[in-house]
This record gives sequence, C-alpha cells and structure tokens, in this order.
Amino acid sequence: MKLAPLARVAAVTAATALIFTGCAAGSPSGSEGASSGGGTLNIGAVLDIASWDPSQAHVGHALQPYQAPYDTLILREPDGTLSPMLATEWAYDEDQTALTVDLRDDVTFSDGEVFDAEAVKTNLDTFKAANGRQAAQLTAVDSVDVVDEDTVQINLSAPDPSFTYYLSQAAGLMGSPASLGTDEIAAEPVGTGPYVMDPAGSVVGSQYTFTPREDYWNHDLQKFDKIVFKVLTDPTARLNAIVSKQVDVTLLEARQTEQADAAGLELLESQVDWTGLLLFDRDGELNPALADVTVRQAINHALDRETMLEQIQLGYGTVTNQVFGPESGAYVDELDETYPYDPEKAKDLLAEAGYADGFDLVIPSFVGLESISAAITQQLGDVGIRVQTETVPVANIVSDFAAGKYPVGYFFLFQGEPWVAINQLISTEALYNPFDSTSPELQELIDAVHFGGDEAGELAKDVNRYVTENAWFAPLYRLDQIVYVNPATITAEPQIQQAVPSIYNFAPAE
Repeated sequence: MKLAPLARVAAVTAATALIFTGCAAGSPSGSEGASSGGGTLNIGAVLDIASWDPSQAHVGHALQPYQAPYDTLILREPDGTLSPMLATEWAYDEDQTALTVDLRDDVTFSDGEVFDAEAVKTNLDTFKAANGRQAAQLTAVDSVDVVDEDTVQINLSAPDPSFTYYLSQAAGLMGSPASLGTDEIAAEPVGTGPYVMDPAGSVVGSQYTFTPREDYWNHDLQKFDKIVFKVLTDPTARLNAIVSKQVDVTLLEARQTEQADAAGLELLESQVDWTGLLLFDRDGELNPALADVTVRQAINHALDRETMLEQIQLGYGTVTNQVFGPESGAYVDELDETYPYDPEKAKDLLAEAGYADGFDLVIPSFVGLESISAAITQQLGDVGIRVQTETVPVANIVSDFAAGKYPVGYFFLFQGEPWVAINQLISTEALYNPFDSTSPELQELIDAVHFGGDEAGELAKDVNRYVTENAWFAPLYRLDQIVYVNPATITAEPQIQQAVPSIYNFAPAE
C-alpha cells in the first residue's frame, strides 16, 4: 500500500533522499554485487556488546556496531535529517497518534526470511516486551497494525515528538522474526543490514568481524570489504591502537590529543554531551537549602566554568549554562550568559536565602572524577558551601541517582532532541528527576511540547528557559568528542548528537 496523496504532504519520501552522505541512494535492488577494493575498516570500540539481539540494543557508543548487521526503519543522516531506509515514507494522522509507514518490498534478512509488515510488527512488539535498555523508546506505542504486506500503522497512546527519531535508533533496528529472543541471535546477529558477522574472525569480548552481504538491497552502503570492531575499553589501549595504525578510528580523551596530533591523525569535531551538576533535590527533601531557588542560583554563580574547562578538559569544549545543546532545536543563545562566575554574588544570594554561614552538601563521585570533584569542592567551599564527597562505584551511580539517594549529582549527559531531553531530565517520569520536581507552569510548558508537533523544538525553548532560570541544574560545559581517524586510510563525517560516527559516515580514503 502507498500513502494516499493527502497523506504524502506530511510524509518523508524517498525520491530525493540520500542514503549515504554525498552519495545518491541506489536503485531498489542495488548493484549486482557487494563493493570490493574498500579494504578493512578497523574501529576501536569503547564498549563490548552484551547481546546482538536488537531488542537489547543500546544507543550512543553502543549503537554503531548494530548498524553493520541491522538496518533501521529510518536512517538518520549526519546532520540529523531523517531519510528513508527500510521505510520508504511515513506520515502521521491529524492527531499525531497514528503513524502509517510504507516499507521496502525487496528486502530479506540474512537467514533468508522476508522483510515485510509482519516482521516490523514482530520487531516492535518484541522490543517493547523485552524491556531492554532502550525499551522506553516505545513507551507511547499502544499497538502495531499490519495494513498489508508492505504497510504498518503504529498507534500511539499519545503524541511522541521523538518517535520517528527513535525509529532511526535502537527501536528501529529490524531482526529476523525467526530468531528474535533466541540464544542464537544474542550471539550472532540476524538482520537485513549491509554486513554479516564472520564467526571465524570474531571473539566475544575482543573483536567482531563483519563482511558484506552479497544479496543486500543497497550495495552503495557497503563501502568496505570488511569491518572489524575491536573492543578497547581502556583509553590508553585505544590511543596505542590508533597511533600504531591497528585501528582507523576511535574515541580518545583530551589528555591524549598531543600524541594523536603528533601521529598525523585527524580530529573530528563534534559535541554531544554536557557535564555538570544535577540539582535533584529542588523541594529540599534531603537538603532543605536546595528548595530555595536563590541557593541553586548561588551554586551556579560559584562555579568557574572557564577555568575548569581549560584545566580539566584542556579547552576541548564550550562553557554553557543550559542542558539543551545548539543542535537540539531548543537552545537559547542568551541563556549561556545567565550565570557568570561571580563568587561575591553567590555569597549574597546565600545570605539572602538565610545561609550566610553556608551549609553542608553531599555530592557522590566515582573513579575518574578526582580533578573535577576537587575543583567543585574548592569553588563551592569558597562561597561557604561545604562539600562532602562520597565515593560510589561507577556501576551504581545511575541507580543511586534514580533512587533519590543524593541531593545533587555530577554526571555526563546526552544533549539530544528536545522531547528526549525532557523525558531524560525534566518530566516527572525522567530518570534524572528522582524527586519528581515540577510545577503547574512547567507542566503546562511540557504539555505544549508534547502536543506541539512540528513546533515541539521551538516550544521546548520555554522549558529550557524555565529550568535554566530556576537553576534546576548547574551545567559546566559541552564536551568536545575526541574522535580521531587515520586520514591515510579512511574519511569520516561526524554524526550530529552522536559521539562516534555512524558506519555509513565512513569511506575508504581516495
């Protein structure tokens, strides 16, 4: 089934879409055979993959490996544009609660099973029921209806401004229905993607090798004869691997840039995460001082962001006072001037709130945060806030935040699409809002975004203003992603709001 003419007005079509940056999409059947002569793309992966079952897929660093064996319904271009992939076009109804999706009809899974509407329904139902790390991406999905062989209608319980974005992420990965939920697919992926795993070249926890599928529907995406993900969780190991040309691309740390530059490697410029303090306890349940907005504003004025960025991150980043990034659609330029470093003003605000003598504040920390913890402790101490640092295992930090064990937390967080960020940080359902902080005014602003359709990003600016002016957070800076590539072997384009580029953004060097 194809979308009706009126529906096409709101749809994204395949007519002019680019499947690979700078390269037009291939014909429906692709070329006759897999590309050759592309050599091997060796990627230094930060994390191992616990399961290759797409229902257990994650995002961020962990999404990239899934892109080799799996296609997503929608492709996210380097600039964030959503383009056709397995879905050729899609459109919402007037209420933004029913998404009709037309599908390619020439695609098979690597086990020979046919990709069709039933396969999409099975994948989405399985993803939601499996309760994987990104199951929340389908929270709004009420049901999935098969309209015909190449059309599904996804019914939402309420509008979700980020839903099509999710279909380009973990929720959009399509695995063979015959294998979903089995031990076999957990160990070896079975998808429609451009590559298949080579078991002989793969060692669990060490490396995963992929070779091109000969019957893949679009060979323009198969730029390499082989892709190898080498699991390198240690930053020093990643530096050594790329300097010695064992890998072509990897994520490094700011302190390693001098060695990488000296080796003739190329830095990809992008920003994805912000880092700073989350002032959780806005009602003063654990620490009464934090219930006063002037105290939270004082914390913001006490922090010397420029110095911390220079000394700790070697200048690789941008000072900020807001949790929405420039590429999110909700960024407000002038908000970055809200809290200039002013310890005297911080003291005045504390005195105004009745804390002229300061107060005690517990902030958890974990291994690797020693420098930033020391800086925050000193700077808050300079205005009378006595920080007590409590060391927590890295594995426990997020669950401890979610359980409301601490009034404040320091962390690194993704600057994503407005509705994604709201549901991560701000709404009463958000993981990083453990005390369910809200107000009638804020909820009204959030509701406006929720039902705002194409205007959601612009409406989210009001949410941004509210949480910034009410000092829900004390952001420090947006971090530069320190991704290096070997320009002698590959070219690469950064991916918006993603620390490492998608595999589609790489090509052999000319």
